[in-house]
Amino acid sequence: MSSPMPQPDASLDLTGLTCPGPILGAKQVVDGLAAGQVLRLLSDCPGTRDDLIAWARQTGNEVVAAEPQAGGAVAYFIRRGRAGPIAFHASLDMRGVSCPGPIVEAKQLLKGMKPGEVLKLVSNCPGTPADIADWTRATGLRLVGTIEAGAGVHEFYIGKP
Repeated sequence: MSSPMPQPDASLDLTGLTCPGPILGAKQVVDGLAAGQVLRLLSDCPGTRDDLIAWARQTGNEVVAAEPQAGGAVAYFIRRGRAGPIAFHASLDMRGVSCPGPIVEAKQLLKGMKPGEVLKLVSNCPGTPADIADWTRATGLRLVGTIEAGAGVHEFYIGKP
């Protein structure tokens, strides 16, 4: 959920509701969106983040960003109908390894991969989302996608050009 804030196609303010209210409201609106459209959900319930991530994984939707708001609320950006799991050719789980470790190891693994192949890198280092974005831009690698798999755990799909 660390991607740039997308332009929402619909907005829903459910501040003041406790869980599962925000999830039920999000489901109702997202079900009415076309594939690829984005809902901006505003919630101040502390359980919304984890509930949204779990719901999105089960339904094929995607929580693409979260933006803290004044007063303790968070704006969640939910994209309808992710096309399904992102295909990858190799996987590297770097949970528990501090930066720059995940990038150093990913770089080594990518050296042995063929052009067009995709590496799935899993990391829970808080600096990794920004580091991956900068690294892929600087090196010409392709960031195919980023998914928040859990609280603070990101999956990065990096394509070798």
